[in-house]
Amino acid sequence: MVKTNAMRLLEKAGISYKAMEYEVDEDHLAGEYVAEQIGMPPEQVFKTLVAKGEKKGIMVFCIPVNTELNLKKAAAVVGDKKIEMLHVKDLLSTTGYIRGGCSPVGMKKKYPTFMDETAILYDEITVSAGIRGCQLCIPSKQLIEFIEATLCDIAE
Repeated sequence: MVKTNAMRLLEKAGISYKAMEYEVDEDHLAGEYVAEQIGMPPEQVFKTLVAKGEKKGIMVFCIPVNTELNLKKAAAVVGDKKIEMLHVKDLLSTTGYIRGGCSPVGMKKKYPTFMDETAILYDEITVSAGIRGCQLCIPSKQLIEFIEATLCDIAE
């Protein structure tokens, strides 16, 4: 298994995690597929989305894979009039990650991060390890604290 930057940062911070590998299918990058492959309920598998606000700039949102980001709720939470998803072609240069392998841990820069409030309902959740084919199962409270995420109602 390849050690990712996200893994190194968690280890350096003393946060335990379990790496969960799965078979990558380029035709099925959806989070529900990932949840099925690693044997976790989709509500505990979180996808990392990157958006840009009119005033606030780049922001990160983590939501369960079986939900969608509500852009109106997200804009209200961050205090911006309008936000839109970052174009896939800009994801690597902005975050250091590619689609299907974007982790809230270890981006190129520290961006304001917002996590759906349902994360706190679970002892552990998973997020991308920073590469396709690997998820990190992490105690939710430790992850929220480490990435300094704001818990809020942003998914639908």
